[in-house]
Amino acid sequence: MVDWPILSLTTFLPAVGALFILFTRGEEEVVARNARAVALWTTLGTLLLALVLWARFDVGNPGYQFVEKAAWIGDGIGYHMGVDGISVLFVVLTAFLMPLCILASWEAIETRVKEYMIAFLMMETLMIGVFCALDLVLFYLFFEGGLIPMFLIIGVWGGQHRVYAAFKFFLYTLLGSVLMLLAMLAMYLQAGTTDMPTLATTAFPSGMQHWMWLAFFASFAVKMPMWPVHTWLPDAHVEAPTAGSVILAGVLLKMGGYGFIRFSIPMMPEASVTFAPLIYGLSVVAVIYTSLVALMQEDMKKLIAYSSVAHMGFVTIGLFTLTTQGVEGAMFQMLSHGIVSGALFLCVGVVYDRLHSREIARYGGLVNTMPHYALVFMVFTLATVGLPGTSGFVGELLVLVGAFQVNTWVATLACTGVVLSAAYSLWLYRRVVFGELTKEDLKGMVDLSRREWAVFAPLVAATLWMGVYPEPFLKAMRGSVEQVIVAHQQAVAKAKAAELPAGERG
Repeated sequence: MVDWPILSLTTFLPAVGALFILFTRGEEEVVARNARAVALWTTLGTLLLALVLWARFDVGNPGYQFVEKAAWIGDGIGYHMGVDGISVLFVVLTAFLMPLCILASWEAIETRVKEYMIAFLMMETLMIGVFCALDLVLFYLFFEGGLIPMFLIIGVWGGQHRVYAAFKFFLYTLLGSVLMLLAMLAMYLQAGTTDMPTLATTAFPSGMQHWMWLAFFASFAVKMPMWPVHTWLPDAHVEAPTAGSVILAGVLLKMGGYGFIRFSIPMMPEASVTFAPLIYGLSVVAVIYTSLVALMQEDMKKLIAYSSVAHMGFVTIGLFTLTTQGVEGAMFQMLSHGIVSGALFLCVGVVYDRLHSREIARYGGLVNTMPHYALVFMVFTLATVGLPGTSGFVGELLVLVGAFQVNTWVATLACTGVVLSAAYSLWLYRRVVFGELTKEDLKGMVDLSRREWAVFAPLVAATLWMGVYPEPFLKAMRGSVEQVIVAHQQAVAKAKAAELPAGERG
């Protein structure tokens, strides 16, 4: 354990870097060069702190660690930070992806570089804050605050229809979050505190639980995004700059799944059991329907965006099986998807930087001029399919094992998503990479540069490591996942016992 505030340092270091960039002055070229350098070194420093956090994390302790607590606002609302086996991995994932996003934007972003880097660094502070916060008010501030820099990243540096996509993203996510705020106020009035570990052990009335669960669901379902509130995602991905898409797919979508396991399941156990069939139904539709929609896409980014919705369907199925394999599989799938989906958007960014087109039909035969790119693209395509030996396989397998224990129909229908995933992913790869090199402008395409190799090498290594040896990740989360499941089962059993007539209680 460490006796210095490592969580606050990890969370707010990027904000310090953003402040440093804000006060840089000089010629535009010099300011841009300095902003890139400061952003890169700040994100690398944050990654180092996150790795120290993971290295010093006690995997045998299922409770919260590195806890920081201070009085903040009035009675019952405090500055409370801490991580357990679930959240520490998301902190590492966020810190891991950010330096790669800065490197990917190095040459792609040429206008308002200073403001772009400030937006990304503030985004990192707010995302890490979500996973470290142990107070409802603090969580809500971080959770909602992340909308603002992402709104700016899409709206200022995005594509042709960026303003429409940015407003759609903002309004969809804000509407759900307003309902979540009302539920949080109700919880505070009922329990007298906003401390999340305390609320997790508070027995809320059954009727209240159901309304609160629906309010939280409105926010987390949009954030995931679950079908049918997923329509903002393809627009946001298509219009966002490459690094924006990486963070959107890699981290922001995970906040929905994190919210379910941190709030809905432990704090509203009876409602979670009641609404589990609803989750299964929506998730199965998402897995099958959005996979079929992905097959029809002509834009590479849109295809990957729809595949994200399908993969998040696996996550929600796994979470609400409330089995050890299902929940661990869902958490692992989120980590894997964060790396693989982010890497696929970077792969699209590589060819977009060269040809300024995302149309699948514009490409073909790239293996002839870009063999290294074809190899990297193949690794991530096979990982998103779920090939054994890649990170995509472990999460999907565990989710399906957990689902089979609870409902064989749900598991069987989810299996079709694996087949459809192979169909649209391999179809995309064949159209872009294989075939004859017939288009003249493709013949001059240059292969991966050293900077691009620096971006892809850690992602390839992480994908293969998680696929071949997933135990370090599963071991870190195991204690916390089991604690959530046991506490949930006990709360449900207690509620059922309370409903029985006095003579039947044993």
